Amino acid sequence: MSFSHRRDYYAGALMVLVGGGAAYVGSHYQMGSLTRMGPGYFPTVLGVILAIIGIIIAGSAAYAPAPATAEAPAARPDWRGWLCITAAALLFIGLAKYAGLVAATFICVFVAALGDRENSWKESALLAAGITVFGVALFSFVLHVQIPLFGSM
Repeated sequence: MSFSHRRDYYAGALMVLVGGGAAYVGSHYQMGSLTRMGPGYFPTVLGVILAIIGIIIAGSAAYAPAPATAEAPAARPDWRGWLCITAAALLFIGLAKYAGLVAATFICVFVAALGDRENSWKESALLAAGITVFGVALFSFVLHVQIPLFGSM
């Protein structure tokens, strides 16, 4: 079994584990119905969907053809991507309350986009601006999420 197939098995198993855990925890809350969702409905449904996708990923690895060439050496992890994505999530958590949805979304997307070595500062800023406009429209005006647009810094 090649490394790429093992990686698919591990990824599928992790998704089944996380999805099953979310479904289990969500099932302890009131479910409600499709028209009147309770607090447990959404995490339970998403957990089940995640577990099903994990089973599909692990199952597809079993039927994937073996690579024709010898196994290449393992690539080193891209620490820049890991760092930028983790920092982006932490920045959003920290800034949403104090800086507001607009600033938190812009900074989150901008920092995450810098994790891709092919993105320039300008491309990252343009992507962040577009996602911010879409995110503010969706979460503030359509879904009425209770995060102020501009914070109280």
